[in-house]
Amino acid sequence: MASAELIHKLEQTIENIPDFPIPGIQFKDICPIFLQPKLYEEVIVDLAEFSRGKIDVVCGIESRGYLFGIAIAVALDVPFVLIRKAGKLPPPFIGEKYDLEYGSAEIEMKTGHLKEGQRVLIHDDLLATGGTTEAAAKLISKQGAIPTQFSFLIDLKDLNGEERLKKFGADVYSILNY
Repeated sequence: MASAELIHKLEQTIENIPDFPIPGIQFKDICPIFLQPKLYEEVIVDLAEFSRGKIDVVCGIESRGYLFGIAIAVALDVPFVLIRKAGKLPPPFIGEKYDLEYGSAEIEMKTGHLKEGQRVLIHDDLLATGGTTEAAAKLISKQGAIPTQFSFLIDLKDLNGEERLKKFGADVYSILNY
């Protein structure tokens, strides 16, 4: 869906940081996008078009999922719901634990912010192994809402995160694929 021009601009803007946070990792630094308001706006337009008319609410995963997720929700005139790391939300909330390569983690979201049957876009900046996004989809499903779409700025294809999300039967979109 993204134009070749947008992809090119993003590839020229996102910085590749070798060996960060550990040796062997090629970190994709998206921060330079925020120095270019027009480019940021193009990204939001592209991500919003993926979801226009297909969702009722956007859920963003802490913390970088908020950077684009809120703007997508505003562009689509739908609510935005936070998905946070454990221990950050006052009650009532529900949580979902998930495994990482080096341990486990948990995410939470407030109860009552989603309605039964709502179609949900889950947004994060980057899809790697898909563990956090899968946990977010489970949280949404526990509340009777439907994870209908997943969107990302970047998909690290070699880590097969998209494969992990297939069980939800949702559309998956990323602007950049590495």
